[in-house]
Amino acid sequence: MFSAALAASAAAPLLSARVRAAAAVKARNVVLVHGLFADGSCWTEVIARLQTAGLNATSVQNPLTTLPEAVAAAERVLARQDGPTVLVGHSFSGMIVTEAGVHPKVSTLVYVAARAPDAGEDYTALAKTYPTPPASAGIIFDGDEGRLSEEAFLRDFAGDLPAEKARVLYAVQQPFHKALLSGKTTQAAWRSKPSYYAVSTDDRTINPDLERFMAKRMGAKTIEVKASHVSLISHPDEIAGLILEAAGQRV
Repeated sequence: MFSAALAASAAAPLLSARVRAAAAVKARNVVLVHGLFADGSCWTEVIARLQTAGLNATSVQNPLTTLPEAVAAAERVLARQDGPTVLVGHSFSGMIVTEAGVHPKVSTLVYVAARAPDAGEDYTALAKTYPTPPASAGIIFDGDEGRLSEEAFLRDFAGDLPAEKARVLYAVQQPFHKALLSGKTTQAAWRSKPSYYAVSTDDRTINPDLERFMAKRMGAKTIEVKASHVSLISHPDEIAGLILEAAGQRV
C-alpha cells in the first residue's frame, strides 16, 4: 500500500491542476448513477436541488447485472445529452463513472462515497488492504442475486437516516447479480477528466480511509461529509453543492 500511496502523492499535483481547469468548462447536464442496494430514486433529493439551480439532471436505472451492461446503460443516457455533462456515481457505480467517464460529452466526474479503481485494477484486492466495513457481513444471496439484509441496511448502509425512511429504501433496493462484482474497468477516466470526491466519514459500507486514498490518488477536489454511506440522501445540500461546483456553477 505504501508504493500505491507514494504514486498517488506524486500524481496529485498534475491531477489537481485538471480539477482547477474544470472551472473553465460549464455544464448544464448531470447524469447520476446509483450503486448496489438502491435504485435510481436514491438521487431524488439531489435532483430537486440541481433542477432548482437550472440544471438538466437524469438518473440512470443501473441494471446491476454485469459491469459492461451497467456501463452501456449509462452511455445510452450520456449519448442523449446536448452538451458538456457531469457524470456522478455513488458507491459501486464509481466503477461505471471510471469506465464510462471517457465519453466525449463528459466534462467532469463526481464520486460520492464511491469506488474509483484504476484501469484493470482488482478493486476487491485494493479494498482488502483496509479493514472490512461492517455492511459486507450483511449481504444475502438468493442464487445469483444479492441484497442487503434489513438489519445491515438500517445500521450499516443508511445509519444516519430515520428508521422509517431507511425501511422504505430497504423495500425498494434492487438486487444485484454476482457477475457484477467480478467486472474490472478497462480505463480510468479520472486520469484525463477533472474529478471531485465526497468522502462519507461515518461510512460502514466502504471504508472511509479507502475513500480518502482513492480521492487523493486521482487528485480530486475532496469534501468530507459526516454521513453514512448514503450522504446523497442524508446530506443532499452538500452533495448537490459539490456537483454544482463540478458543473462550473459555483466558485
